[in-house]
Amino acid sequence: MNIFDTFLNGKVFLETLPLVLSGLGTTLLLGIFSIIAGFAIGLILALTRLYAPKSWRWMAIFYIDLFRAIPILVLLIIIYYALPFAGLRLSSFASAMSAISMVAGAYSAEIFRAGIEAVPNGQFEAARALGLRPAYVMYKVVLPQALVIVVPPTTSNAINVMKDTALASVVAMPDLLKQATQAQALAANPTPLITAAAIYIVLLLPMVRLVGHMEKSWAKERRG
Repeated sequence: MNIFDTFLNGKVFLETLPLVLSGLGTTLLLGIFSIIAGFAIGLILALTRLYAPKSWRWMAIFYIDLFRAIPILVLLIIIYYALPFAGLRLSSFASAMSAISMVAGAYSAEIFRAGIEAVPNGQFEAARALGLRPAYVMYKVVLPQALVIVVPPTTSNAINVMKDTALASVVAMPDLLKQATQAQALAANPTPLITAAAIYIVLLLPMVRLVGHMEKSWAKERRG
């Protein structure tokens, strides 16, 4: 057998494609929900770290440092396999979403913090001079500017989250990689795994190019 028969077998590709694609929807749902949850967690953590009372700030810092240090796979195994012994049993989807979004939230928090701190102090001072309430200043003045700044790194973080969804296969969730692995076992041929890899590339490559375009546009605006 040559390399095409082994890794790019057309017959195996056609036979296993429906099974591989059956996991695509689950992967997309997991990625989208994890990105949204991570976005929300990160924003709350960033605001807590910057403006909450000192004790709350230290808790936010501890969370951010801890979940940036722990591998997602380790966290996923703890949530799915260890928590049931403590009386908390989550589905494979909920376990994967929890692990991925918790880690994504820690990285998003640092992105948001950097974005908020990049807003010129003059914006805060001008808003306070107008007598605006702090919450209103944050919501209407600071956050809109910070969000523009953090769009490129946030999009890059979203790409990492989508890639991390592949780890959900270790808890038997029928995602893209899990279905591809099952198809490989049924066909006794690795072509389904190559198919899954190609699908990931098709999904993520446009996002990678979008990040590059946004970074260039933002750099031009900053220079201008």
